[in-house]
Amino acid sequence: MFNTPKPAIALEAVIFDWAGTLVDFGSLAPTQIFVDAFKSFDIDISLQQARGPMGLSKWQHIHTLLADPAIAAQWQACMGHAPNDQDVDAIYARFMPMQIAKVGHYSQAIEGAADTLAWLREQGLKTGSCSGYPRQVLDVLLPLAAQEGIAPDHVVAGDELDAGGRPGPYMALANVLALRIREVAACIKVDDTVPGIEEGIHAGMWSVGISLSGNEVGCTRAELAQMQPEQIAALKAAAELRLRSAGAHYVIDSVADLPAVTEQIAARLQLGERP
Repeated sequence: MFNTPKPAIALEAVIFDWAGTLVDFGSLAPTQIFVDAFKSFDIDISLQQARGPMGLSKWQHIHTLLADPAIAAQWQACMGHAPNDQDVDAIYARFMPMQIAKVGHYSQAIEGAADTLAWLREQGLKTGSCSGYPRQVLDVLLPLAAQEGIAPDHVVAGDELDAGGRPGPYMALANVLALRIREVAACIKVDDTVPGIEEGIHAGMWSVGISLSGNEVGCTRAELAQMQPEQIAALKAAAELRLRSAGAHYVIDSVADLPAVTEQIAARLQLGERP
């Protein structure tokens, strides 16, 4: 029996992550603050450990870190008991004011982000966004980003939905509702983390991973400038593998490279293809 070709549809929207995707090259704000928050409890975690669950809501991120055997063992030795949800609450309460105080320091737009958003609007596309950041943090970040031309049509925070956050589809689908999108297959989700890519896949969207500017490479521009080309290529290849393994249809260096991929996806939709 032959498959009936699907009808052509037009691309409608692009939904972005924030840190490591639109702002904060290297996704430093959340990772460094996790290290600092744990250190305030005399628990040492590395930046690499802090990056592991990136993309989850911040409470769930802390919960996942405390479940790590090495970190849990530190907590047991220091506090005299295995970590529990009350301990997650305590770290989260310490983390939040630190994150609010520091997010502006890392709010610089990633090069090309404003131009890409402007280009998408010129194509008649809507722009949404979602983040693992809670609303209190986004309330600080959003006006600073807007000054640099980063102002998507809609924003969903990581603590706003009762259904939960990533890797579930809920924040992406909240954008679909708010933007009045007709078909989820006519949306692109852009993210630099594995849970963020899985979010887009679970929502039924095209998913585009960000490697060089994002959490999976996890380097500042200054750090990259000190590396040999082969070192950078190896980091990008490892990041691309993780993002593609999570389901990414495309992986690009940064949001500046998105227009070309957007055109490719739009063409595939016109041919009746779906994510």
